[in-house]
Amino acid sequence: MTTATGTAYEVRALGPDTWDAFAALAERHNGVWGGCWCLAFHPRDPAPDQALEPMERARCRKRQLVLTGRAHAALVMDGDVAVGWCQYGSPEELPRITHRSQVEALQERPPDYRITCFFVDRHHRRGGVAVTALRGALDLIARAGGGLVEAYPYDTAGERASSSFLWSGTRAMFEQAGFAYVAPKGKRHCIVRRTVAPA
Repeated sequence: MTTATGTAYEVRALGPDTWDAFAALAERHNGVWGGCWCLAFHPRDPAPDQALEPMERARCRKRQLVLTGRAHAALVMDGDVAVGWCQYGSPEELPRITHRSQVEALQERPPDYRITCFFVDRHHRRGGVAVTALRGALDLIARAGGGLVEAYPYDTAGERASSSFLWSGTRAMFEQAGFAYVAPKGKRHCIVRRTVAPA
């Protein structure tokens, strides 16, 4: 995929063969968001290894989820280097969303997929990587059979926002990708949905 800035990227699915690239991106940024390793929306580890330091424990948990097919993301690759990602998965895979009761009260049925978060390498921000990651995630979802996709982006209301608030993407970005606004969620986020046809 080529971004608006003219940079060409490849999008690859997170999996055993791309784990090292994903891990390298996380490690370049201290495990992402203070050591989250993009685990916040996954089920809690039922048996964490208390002998490990918290950062290593999170890394091992994420690796286990990836190797067993329980963590999905579209990785944006610049050659062999991952420069960003968009995490997606089923509600069972990503159950720990904020304001969950509010979200579920507005659903006629659960979505097939949730898109929960983005991360972009500090040296590649504001260059179209997040948009590329979102398009890549939708393409991977289509190849997996498609379905109803729900996300919870930040609603900037047209104002410029710090990148630290944009881990969930923006409403405008999702609407440009064909998502429809459903309702507000919490103070500054919202619910958007789109049906993706199978590829």
